[in-house]
Amino acid sequence: MSINTLLASVKWYPVLFDSALNAMRSIAFWLTVAIAIAFALCVILLHGDNRKKFLKPAIIAIIAYAAAVGVALLALTLSQDGIVVLLFVPLLILILAVAASAVTLFLKRNKLVYIITGSVTGAALIATLICMGVYSADSVTMNDQIALYICAILFMGAVIAVSAVVDRKNKFVFDSKSIAYAAICIAMSFALSYLRIVRMPQGGSITPASLLPLMLYAFMFGAKKGIFAGFIYGLLQALQSPDGVIHPAQFVLDFPLAFACMGLAGLFANLKALNKLPQVQFLLGGIIAGLGRFIMHFISGTFAFGAYAPEGQPAWLYSLGYQAGYVLPDVAIAVVAGALALCSPAIVRLIKSKTAAKPQAVETAAPEKEENAEV
Repeated sequence: MSINTLLASVKWYPVLFDSALNAMRSIAFWLTVAIAIAFALCVILLHGDNRKKFLKPAIIAIIAYAAAVGVALLALTLSQDGIVVLLFVPLLILILAVAASAVTLFLKRNKLVYIITGSVTGAALIATLICMGVYSADSVTMNDQIALYICAILFMGAVIAVSAVVDRKNKFVFDSKSIAYAAICIAMSFALSYLRIVRMPQGGSITPASLLPLMLYAFMFGAKKGIFAGFIYGLLQALQSPDGVIHPAQFVLDFPLAFACMGLAGLFANLKALNKLPQVQFLLGGIIAGLGRFIMHFISGTFAFGAYAPEGQPAWLYSLGYQAGYVLPDVAIAVVAGALALCSPAIVRLIKSKTAAKPQAVETAAPEKEENAEV
C-alpha cells in the first residue's frame, strides 16, 4: 500500500459527523473521555467508605452506558446496511446478556449467580458464533474455516497456559481496586481507539497509544487480569467495527483473543532480576504482547481475508505485509510510551502502591460471606 493511499485513508473520527453512525461514534468518544476523567478523579479524591459507596453505583452506571452505546452503534450499523439482521439480533442479545450479567455480579455474588450469569452469557456467545458461521458459509472456503477454528482453539489455550504458568503467583480474583482500574483503563483505551492516525481498508488502524492503558493495567495487576480486561476490550472493538466480522473464528482471533494478548504485557512485572528496571520489564512484556496480537491478526488475515491478496501473491505474504503495516507501529507507540512513562520514579511508586495489597481469594466454603461482599 502506497503512502498516498494511506494518507487518503486517514479519518479523524472524534470530529467526523458526515453520517449518523460517525456522528454517534464522535459523541460516544467525547462522552467516554469525560466519563473516564470524572471516574478517575472520583477514585483518586475519595477515600475509605466514601470510595466504596461510590464504586458500586458508578461501575453499574458505566456498564449501562457501555451497553447503551453498543446498542446504538449496532442499530445505526444495521440502518446503514453495514450488518445483516442475522448478525444484528444475536449481537444485540449478547450485549444485553453481558451487561445484565455484569450488573448482577455487582449486586450479588455466589456460586449460583456465577453459574447462571456464565450460562446466559455463554449461550448468547455460542448463538452469536453460530449465526456468524451460517452467515459466512459462502465467504470463506471450508479448508480455511477448519484452519481458522483450529488456530483459534490452539491460540486461546496457549494464551491461557502462558499466563497461568508465568503469572501463577497472582490469583484471578477481582477486588474493588482491580475492578475500578479495569473500568478506567478499558474506557480510556476504547476512547483513544477513536483517534485513528491511519485506518486500513480491510480493518485495523494506527492510534496514539490507545493500547497503553490496557498494558499498564496488566503491568499493575498481572497478566491474568490483564488478559481478561483485554478480552472485554476486544468485544467492545468488535461492536465499534461490526462490519469487520465475517466468520466466528475470525471474530475470536481478531477481536477478543488479539486484544487479550495485550494482557501479556504484565508477564515480567514481578521478575525479580529486573525489579529495579521496570522499563525493561514493561518492554519485554510489551514485545510479547505485541507479537501475540500480530500472530492472531496474521492467522486471521491469511485464512479469512486471503481473497484480498493481489493476483499471484500468496495469502500469507499479503497478510504478513498488511498486518505489519499497522499492528507493529500501533503496538510500538504504546510500548515506547509506557517505557518512557516508567522512567518516572513517581509513576513507578504509584503503580507499586496500587498493587501492594494483594486481593484475597473468595472462600467457596462460606457463600454467606460472598453474598455480602463489597465491589
